[in-house]
Amino acid sequence: MSLNRPRRALLITLAASALAAPQLAPAQPTPAGPVRLLVGYAAGGPVDAMARIFAPALAQALGANVLVENKPGASGALAGELTVGAAADGGTLFFAASPTITIVPHIQKKMRYDPARDLTPLAPLLSYANVLVVPKDSPVRSLADLLALARANPGKVFYGSAGVGASNHLSGELLAAQAKLQLVHVPYKGNAPAMNDVIGGQLQMMFDIVGGAQKYILAGQVRALAVTSAARNPMLPDVPTMREAGLPGYAVGGWYGLYGPPRMAPALAERLADATRRVLATADFQARLAALGYSPWSGTGEQLAAQAARERALWGTVTQGIEIE
Repeated sequence: MSLNRPRRALLITLAASALAAPQLAPAQPTPAGPVRLLVGYAAGGPVDAMARIFAPALAQALGANVLVENKPGASGALAGELTVGAAADGGTLFFAASPTITIVPHIQKKMRYDPARDLTPLAPLLSYANVLVVPKDSPVRSLADLLALARANPGKVFYGSAGVGASNHLSGELLAAQAKLQLVHVPYKGNAPAMNDVIGGQLQMMFDIVGGAQKYILAGQVRALAVTSAARNPMLPDVPTMREAGLPGYAVGGWYGLYGPPRMAPALAERLADATRRVLATADFQARLAALGYSPWSGTGEQLAAQAARERALWGTVTQGIEIE
């Protein structure tokens, strides 16, 4: 049975309109429900403080709630273990400090996962350097002076750190290895008590995060000798690098990165990475990083994984003989 002419014309018009209508882009994947941002250290420390600055910015970029949860233990590795066991729906993310990814696997006796294999690298966040300091009344006024003192007194120069496997511990181990020194490591439960003993003269030296040490340096309580990064730090522009100060092969720093559980869907991983990069691009977030001595590090999950692999190889040689429970 043939259609009458007016009805046929109407159907043709409707079909043409449907073909001409713009096609809606598929909705971007988003995490299911609130996002748990796991931190492997106790509240109040530098990693926790930075995570709490990042969380609301990420929440705005994602359009989802982001809640920081502290899961201290095993030098940050416990939070990574919980991430590995979580659903890969974006609801659990790991705000990781580089030692947990690159150092702890070498020294943790019973680590139950491999960060390089079992975590999904999403995006780098920031980088930081340590600064080498000595007490204000120390006769040491340069890196050359410190090396001379250590060589003249093997096994009698003590340095503190935030604990075995911390970046400032390994900064000291790297110095000892490259300069062929016998330094004595004294681990503390955090940077603050170690710095107190540098100020008091109980320790002869210490590496500390630039943002944490700056106030003590500016107050004249400790003397800065060199920063560990390849370039000078904007917060301490008059302090030379370790390379400039006399160790041409020495350049090391730390970083924070965002990781997810294994087997995350590529589209979801990219959504989280893109949100992170948009956070890092904002002037407000960059200003807050600079005020704390950090530098934004924007990139891809692949770049984060490559940097972690390079550093893990470096620390593998430095950590020989170091072991924690």
